[in-house]
This record gives sequence, structure tokens and C-alpha cells, in this order.
Amino acid sequence: MTKPVRPILWIPGPTEVRPEILAECSRPMIGHRSKAMTVLQERLDPHLKLAFGLADGSDASVAVHTCAGTGLMESSLLGVGPRVLCVVNGSFSKRFHEIAVALGKQAVKLSAPMGSQVPFAQIEQALSQQGPFDALTIVSNETSTGVRTPLSELAALTRKFRETMVLVDFVSYIAGAPIDFDEHGFDFGFAGIQKALALPPGLTVACASRRYLEQAKTRQSRGFYLDPVKVFAGHAERATMATPAISLYYALAQELEDISAGVTLPASQKGKTGRAAWQARFDEHTRMQQVTEAWAASNGLELLPAPALRSTTISCIQAGDLDVPAFLAAIKARGHELGNGYGDLKDKTFRIGHMGDHTESRLAEMLQLADDAIAEVRGARARS
Repeated sequence: MTKPVRPILWIPGPTEVRPEILAECSRPMIGHRSKAMTVLQERLDPHLKLAFGLADGSDASVAVHTCAGTGLMESSLLGVGPRVLCVVNGSFSKRFHEIAVALGKQAVKLSAPMGSQVPFAQIEQALSQQGPFDALTIVSNETSTGVRTPLSELAALTRKFRETMVLVDFVSYIAGAPIDFDEHGFDFGFAGIQKALALPPGLTVACASRRYLEQAKTRQSRGFYLDPVKVFAGHAERATMATPAISLYYALAQELEDISAGVTLPASQKGKTGRAAWQARFDEHTRMQQVTEAWAASNGLELLPAPALRSTTISCIQAGDLDVPAFLAAIKARGHELGNGYGDLKDKTFRIGHMGDHTESRLAEMLQLADDAIAEVRGARARS
């Protein structure tokens, strides 16, 4: 029997992983307290600083921890005081709030409908009238809805409330758009590696400001495995608190080095390295989003978020008259897998993860096949 060909993943994560990166996961094991492990960890930091957009001479710290992004979501809250303002506009920002409540925080929730954003004026009003708050939680890029938070506007607001730590989920944002952690005055940011970093899941990368870590040291009951102080100290000292996912460290190191070297950039962008290579990657993600948006319009479809809030890594497209399960099955039969809507948006929307190491040429090929799939599904409906 012929083994079926695996479809190329365009779901909102995990994303497609290059064969070269998968090969890194097959390297022989090394001791996690060995010199080889120290060397492996030291490969990461210069590139993580670029991923988080740290300024030269920054006093912020980067770290890697073996857990899902949700683990560092919880970790970020363990290092702050009891009063937390949670901005909720999708399933993962809702999770941030739920974790705050589970930890016993005095969590105030500001909500907006799926596909939209809590107005900054409303956030400012809450910070001003219901504060002071120890922390503000926000998701930069809602994977569930394709809504992007304009980080510059967020920073302009939070600078007015410096007593409030800013905790940001960058899970489907990092490596797909610039973060500029220092410039925006963030205090804790984290991201899983399985989305725009285009790696197998299992590690979380993080960044913390000096003031966050200094304050976190004064907090009691920070737990153990998710204690943010231990996470960052263990990384800095090259002594993780437990055996890490060594295979994924190899993959992460290679992917970060490849991004900084411009390995996956289009031919016209080859030769760019360092910050310029990262910016070229961000620009490529922006172009892929624009192409996807135009494709949707050409099929009479519209993205869920307003234009100013549309993610550069994930397009959440309203289905309209399109039978989503039938369309997803038709495109999968053509060798590509897209994502259904999340939660209440299931079968009402579908999502395209145009991020990671996907290329513009591969996206064009997939969208052409998606045209055929839509025509097939609409034709079947018309005949029924």
C-alpha cells in the first residue's frame, strides 16, 4: 500500500518545519550538565535578543524553558503582585485571565468580542480609575482570531502607568513581526516555538526586564518549576533546574542562526544578516498577509478583524456561504492543511497560518489550489 503524502501545514500552529531543522532533533543526546550543553545554550542568546528586539546594551534578560507557552504565561504572573488587569479579546487572552484567577490574583477583566480589540481608551480608564494595578496582561497576536495588538499604541499607553508591569504573550507574534521589547517598555514576554519560529513544540522562549526580575525576587510563593527567577537564573548560569528538551535546543539554535543569517529569505533578500535579516523576515510575513487578504477578497470572503488589527502571521477568514469542513477537506485532498475556526468561531471562520519558514511562492501555490477547492465546494452546493 502506498503511504499517503502528509499535507503541508498552514494551520495556526504547529507550523511546517523544515527537514534541516527536524534533522537537528535527531542529534545524539548529550549530558545536560556537560560542556557541550553549555556551548549549545550559548548559541541561543545573541539571536533571542534579536527576536525580542532588545536594544544594544539592554539590561533585559532572555531565557528558554522546557514547557508550553501556557507555562510561562503562569510564570509571568508568579512574579507580580496581586492586582492584575487582564485584557481579553480571544481564547488565549481569556486563558491569561483564567490563570490569574487560579493563582488567587485580584484579576479585573476587560473584554471585547472575538475578532475585535479592547479600545485603548478603555484600558487607560481602567488603569487610571481602578488602579493601581501590579500588572497588565495582554496577548499581542490572538491566534484564535487573527487580531494583532498595535504594540506602539500599547506602549504609549502603558508608559503613563509605570507602576504596572506589562506582561505580553508573543506566542504567534515572535519571529513574525518586530517586538522592540525595550523601546516599548515591556516587562515580561514569552512565546512558544511552534508558530512563527517554525519549530516542533515543547520549548518556550522568554524575556524579562531587570525591574521585573528584581521585584519578582521579593515575591513569596513563586512555585518551583515555573518560578520566573529560577527560570532566568538557570538559563543565565547554564544550569536548567531540570533536564531540558535537549533535541529541541539543537533545533532552536539552528533555526535562530538561520534566521539571523538570512538562510530562509527570498533570493532578492539574500545577503542580509543580523537585524536586517530579521526585519526582512518580518517584511515577508507582511507581504504574505497582504496576498492572503487579497486572495480572500477575490473569492468574496473577508477577514474577521478590522484592517488595522489584522495579524501578519495568521489570517482568520469569515466563511460567509462557504462550507468550512467541506472546504478544509477539499484543500487537504490537494496536499495542504488549513485550520478551522477556534471555539465559537468553528465552522464560521477558517484560519491560514502564513508564518514561519513558509515562502511567498509556496503560499501562491497553495492559494491557487484553494481557489480550486472553493470552486469545487460551491459547485457541489449549487448542484445539491
